[in-house]
Amino acid sequence: MTDRDTGSWRMLAGLLADSHLTPFEALPARINARARAVGFDDVRIYLGDLQRRVLRLLTGSGPGTGPGGEPPDRELTVEGTVAGRAFQYGHIMPVSGDGGSHLCWVPLLNGTERLGVMRVTARAGDERAREDMLALAGLAAMMVVGGRDTSDRHARLTRSSPMNVAAEMQWQLMPPRTYADGRVVISAVMEPAYQVSGDAFDYGTAEDLVHLSLFDAMGHDTAAGLTATLAMGACRNHRRQGTPLEDLGDAIERVLLQQFGPSRYVTGVLADLDTATGLLSWVNRGHHPPLVIRDGRWATRLHCAPAHPMGTDLGLPTRIGREHLQPGDRLVLYTDGITEARTPGGEEFGLTRFTDFLIRHHADELPVPETLRRLMRAVLDHHDGQLQDDATILLCEWLGPMPDTAVSAPRAGVELPPGG
Repeated sequence: MTDRDTGSWRMLAGLLADSHLTPFEALPARINARARAVGFDDVRIYLGDLQRRVLRLLTGSGPGTGPGGEPPDRELTVEGTVAGRAFQYGHIMPVSGDGGSHLCWVPLLNGTERLGVMRVTARAGDERAREDMLALAGLAAMMVVGGRDTSDRHARLTRSSPMNVAAEMQWQLMPPRTYADGRVVISAVMEPAYQVSGDAFDYGTAEDLVHLSLFDAMGHDTAAGLTATLAMGACRNHRRQGTPLEDLGDAIERVLLQQFGPSRYVTGVLADLDTATGLLSWVNRGHHPPLVIRDGRWATRLHCAPAHPMGTDLGLPTRIGREHLQPGDRLVLYTDGITEARTPGGEEFGLTRFTDFLIRHHADELPVPETLRRLMRAVLDHHDGQLQDDATILLCEWLGPMPDTAVSAPRAGVELPPGG
């Protein structure tokens, strides 16, 4: 074993040992202390805010300075910076190498969920240093995720505005905004991020099956948030008990009626994708039909006779739609806050503009989460930054039936280590 092999082992083994009892605020100090074993003289962690517009420096309890005593940049924009490019595309971005040190920006990923970036000052700039950077970033991301759910410091760092109660509930209960394996890439966005009330999304996997669901509750208040949260919880509870797709909407409705009577309702789409065959099955409960983008060139709406919104107790029959997807197809579920967002003059963002944007950015081969981030920015710009309704998108790309991380990782915006 070479000295560099020993250094890598000491760094990773030391951080694994530290991870069990390291509070969130102590992460920068612990990571820097361990990273010196591989010749990283300065490591800074920047975490993305909720809307993924800026990257904010995670500091310890003290003010923090750079290696030469200079104050570090505490906030960087995603647009127009090298750090932002590393975040957007999921690749290491080298900045400088003067012979004595090498500065790189490294994406910080938990699986395929984009957390932020690492700024690494290294003594070497070779392939081995790059491997150590990716390994350190992966373990640092796991430590961030392990501590964020109980850290108010993390919440304050990643928020740019006060959050209402409904949004607080929704963000805590929903799954990570990005997931990928060898079969699918799933990503979601919600706006207004700090005031969202009636929208919710969910997904889950079981063997070859991937479940997707999107909910839009009546109203724009805390009660709407409670309704959407209850619908999402009921959906999870019943599908984990084995309730078939054709009965799942009615099971959710019974829970809503028991709690609210007929005064609250939720529209939504519930879908199952068989990743072994590409067969998509879905139920529409008074919602906009799903979209499928194929070959990166055209989009079609998937039609199935809708049943009534869950909670209205109208007794309409539930019908299941079925469609065979092709590898590379992107399934899009969305709420009306996307297509019906209007300018002050009354012009809607519209379905055509929505699908054209997705097709254009699919052709650019952007990672799925980056496509959605840019789309939501376009929707907000169209509406002068103020949405009158919640706007949510859940996108699932089916890669094919066989697990293959070499295929799924780049589509999700993940840089694989050499040989991966």
